[in-house]
Amino acid sequence: MPASLVTLKPPLKWAGGKRWLVPHIRPLWAPYSDRRLVEPCCGGLAVTLALTPERALLNDINPHLIAFYRWLRQGLEIDLPMANDEAVYYAHRVAFNQLIAEGRTEVRQASELFYYLNRTGYNGLCRFNSRGQFNVPFGRYKTITYTRAFDAYPPILGRWEFCCLPFEQLALEPGDFVYADPPYDVQFTSYAKQGFSWSDQVRLAEWLAGHPGPVVLSNQATPRIVALYEQLGFALQFVAAPRMISCTGDRTPATEVVATRGFHDHS
Repeated sequence: MPASLVTLKPPLKWAGGKRWLVPHIRPLWAPYSDRRLVEPCCGGLAVTLALTPERALLNDINPHLIAFYRWLRQGLEIDLPMANDEAVYYAHRVAFNQLIAEGRTEVRQASELFYYLNRTGYNGLCRFNSRGQFNVPFGRYKTITYTRAFDAYPPILGRWEFCCLPFEQLALEPGDFVYADPPYDVQFTSYAKQGFSWSDQVRLAEWLAGHPGPVVLSNQATPRIVALYEQLGFALQFVAAPRMISCTGDRTPATEVVATRGFHDHS
C-alpha cells in the first residue's frame, strides 16, 4: 500500500481521539488484519486511519460526523469562506444550525460548515444541546491551518462503509475485529443530541461481550467501567493517558483501560 495512504492524518480535531493509543492496539490487530474492522463509535477515525484495514464498518451516533465522512469519501472540496475570526465563526454556526433545523444535515454545505466549526471552535469540541443545535463557542487559536481539498482520502475511505445507527443494529459478522471507543464515563454527555448515559455504557459492554470475534474496548478507567468489563470476562490492561483528570486543578494523569476478549482462539 502506498505510504501516502498509511500516513493520512485524522481530518478533524477530536477531543478524546485515540491516536496515542494506536501502539497498544496495533499488536492486537496485526494477527487479524485480514478481517473487517468495525468501530461502533468511530469518532475522529484516528485508529482506523492508522490501521488502514482493507474493509471497515465505521459507525457513530453523530449524524453530522458520518455525513462529513461520506462527503470525504467522495473527495470533498470546500468552497466556504474560512477564517479564524469570531464574527465569521458565529455566522457559520448560525448557518449550520439552520441546516440542522431544516433537516438538511447531509447536504455538502452542512459538511463544509461542520469541518470549519470543528477546526475553529473551542478545543475541537463537538457538542449539541437538547434541540440538536451545535453550541460550541469560538476557539482561541493563534493560527489555524484549513484544508480545502481532501483528494488524498477517497482511495482509502472508498473501501469503507459509514453508517449512523444504534450500535445494536450493526450487522456484525462472526469474525469481525471490533474496536469500541465510546464517550468517556464522565459527566459530559452532550456529544450527540441524545447523549450517552451509564445505561448506554452497560448496553454497549454487554453487546461487545456477545460478539464471538476479537473485541477491544478503551475508556477512562473509572471504578464502575473497570468493574463492568471485569464482570463480563474481559482481560484488562491499564495505560497512562496523555491528559490530566481535570483542567481545573487536578493534575493527576488519567488512566485508560484497554479491555479485550476473543483473542484466545486465534491460531
